[in-house]
Amino acid sequence: MLTLMTWFIICFIWLAWKRLDWALVLALAVLPAYQIRFHVGPLPSTLLEAMILILFLVWLIKAWRARELPLFHKHLKNVRQYPFHMEIILLLIIAFISAGVSGFSNASLGVLKAYFIEPIMFYIVFVNVFKFKENRQKIFMALGVSALAVSLVAIYQAITGQLLPADWVNSGRVTGVFAYPNALGLYLAPILILLFGFLLSLRAEPAKQGERSNPVDNRSGYFYGIASLSLALLLAMTVIAVFFAHSQGAMIGLAAALLVFGILYNLKTRLAVTLGVFAAVIVLILNPTWLAQLQNKVLLRDLDGQIRRQQWTETWQMLLDGRIIFGAGLANYQKAVAPYHQSGIYVRNGDPEFDKWVRISLEYQQQVWQPLEIYLYPHNIFLNFWSELGLAGMLLFILIIIKYLVFSIQYLVSGGKHKATILGLACAMIVIIIHGLVDVPYFKNDLAVLFWVLIGMLGVYRVGVPPQINKSFYK
Repeated sequence: MLTLMTWFIICFIWLAWKRLDWALVLALAVLPAYQIRFHVGPLPSTLLEAMILILFLVWLIKAWRARELPLFHKHLKNVRQYPFHMEIILLLIIAFISAGVSGFSNASLGVLKAYFIEPIMFYIVFVNVFKFKENRQKIFMALGVSALAVSLVAIYQAITGQLLPADWVNSGRVTGVFAYPNALGLYLAPILILLFGFLLSLRAEPAKQGERSNPVDNRSGYFYGIASLSLALLLAMTVIAVFFAHSQGAMIGLAAALLVFGILYNLKTRLAVTLGVFAAVIVLILNPTWLAQLQNKVLLRDLDGQIRRQQWTETWQMLLDGRIIFGAGLANYQKAVAPYHQSGIYVRNGDPEFDKWVRISLEYQQQVWQPLEIYLYPHNIFLNFWSELGLAGMLLFILIIIKYLVFSIQYLVSGGKHKATILGLACAMIVIIIHGLVDVPYFKNDLAVLFWVLIGMLGVYRVGVPPQINKSFYK
């Protein structure tokens, strides 16, 4: 395995030097490669980390040789800044301080490197390569290939029951290439809605050029037709994979994002959304059982919801006890929350006499008792950042999200050419936020990179990137 990995890294270095854009595309396509781990001497590393470091170093060397780094410019005020550059600088400072709160432990430095420094290094390379129009479709292609591979594994698991992690065998859920089902939903759902926007943009492009009337005789129209069909099939497979994972947070996030997409896209989709919502309300009214299940899910009254509420209660108690400002520190949540942790909860089951029987019946207590472990994170996107980065980090994250959504709205209102793509970007962030209310959509290697890819894509579409380098620089 080590020999194979060594040869892969050597080939990747060669590819990055020859074609930085295609090396970036390959890294995007294999984001789950963070699970392939190895050691360089005493230092642990992952295949994804090695690829990011190679990409950044090759870009840095090329930019240095081309004298296109900002330090070569006498008047820095004339150099166009990276999108979200101030937020990035502040985030790195806050993350470094949070590692200090944890005593610069090995775990905290690992989190600092894997979830902040490396994704931002990837972002820097990304916004430089992605700025040219012909490179943009490559990014969607890379994410599509990644989603296809992960979805195929998930569907195979659902059909055969094979390739599942031991903990999830016979569970009725699939994991894809990941260790647990929710990781599959967290990864696929934002990519799915992003590719949906790209699909609509592909369908709109030939229409603008007058090429859709006879796609068979028109080479460009034929290409768009094949690409659209392939993307539609990919999206269908991705939806099936998320469904088999039973990732309810991902499905609710996708439903919310599609509603927003439909409302904002055009008159026809607004009508479709209105009719769909009306039909859903009628169905729920006619099926009180489904309505009650939906209410229990939304109000966090089911098993998962009660577990999440207990996690949040313990996290809030920990923060109130002298950690409001600095949080627990990077990679220190489990240790910090341990004194406030309950070993389990009595799960409410809708029994009107629940409180009575829990007090007097040992047998009843055993029936409704649910043991609880201490998770790595609080499973709430805001508490995740608060506990890891402190109050300033959480507020900065909210600022980044708000700025991202405001930029999206400004672009849509301005009547830009890429309406469907920008809507896909905005709705991908909505998926992350909605799913993140009950999960951890950032603190994982692939998800952190994916988050900054979304930031980079929107930033490039809206404000452009520095510096002005000839296209051949990246080839």
